[in-house]
Amino acid sequence: MAAFVDTHCHLDAPEFGAEMPVIRARAAERGVAMCVIPAVAVFNFATVRELAHAQGDAYALGIHPLCTGEAKDADLDALDAELTARRDDPRLVAVGEIGLDYFVEGLDGDKQERFFHTQLQLARKHGLPILIHVRRSVDKVLKHLRQTAGGQPWRGIAHAFNGSEQQAQACIALGLRLGFGGAVTFERALQLRRLAGTLPLESIVMETDAPDIQPHWLYRTQEQRAAGEPQGRNEPGELPRIAEVVAGLRGIGIEELARATTRNAIETLPKLESLMALSERPPQVA
Repeated sequence: MAAFVDTHCHLDAPEFGAEMPVIRARAAERGVAMCVIPAVAVFNFATVRELAHAQGDAYALGIHPLCTGEAKDADLDALDAELTARRDDPRLVAVGEIGLDYFVEGLDGDKQERFFHTQLQLARKHGLPILIHVRRSVDKVLKHLRQTAGGQPWRGIAHAFNGSEQQAQACIALGLRLGFGGAVTFERALQLRRLAGTLPLESIVMETDAPDIQPHWLYRTQEQRAAGEPQGRNEPGELPRIAEVVAGLRGIGIEELARATTRNAIETLPKLESLMALSERPPQVA
């Protein structure tokens, strides 16, 4: 069976609740060997760490751009301290989720940029890759990456990438790989599907962003929700089916895509290599 890495999955989300162990086991049964669980703020640093250890997965620590409104400068110091304290933790694989978001209204753009810039510097300080949120912000993200590169390429993932081909190539040139998930399953996502089908295979990784970014088979429109249909909940077990769409766009088999994207994930997040060797878990779906 193909072994996948879900490079971005919020297993600690309240939408999963007590079902989370069963959901994770279902994903394992479907071939998802590893999930990377990013933090979003200081309040869930311990949660994602403990969950990764309990489930045999990996985690990242960072302050999400949507959480910068409530964040304090002291939270950056807390992140630095936690990265120092966990430097020898094999399951801490990146700084993330960090980045910029210019889709959600009402956020302080200057504060977002300051937090992002500082967290990039912390990633360099601690020698860790980065998981980047790039919603309607690719050009400014690229600016900060260049400013903080220090003459060295980055290791990291542009999560849920949805930019232009030129922006994609700029991210790749800086050392990033691009994360593709549920959005690529929508036929109307013409540009995104074109990128998923034509970018070099070595430049992409797979993700779900579960419980968010539902694939088309789980998504319900506003009208459907108003009529009483519940919005579908994304989960890591959907990753192989999403990957089938990407494989189809590329004209390759699912096994080839799994091997390539798992290899790409390990090259981007090197600590995954030893974790993957330990991740053989028996299916335990209830």
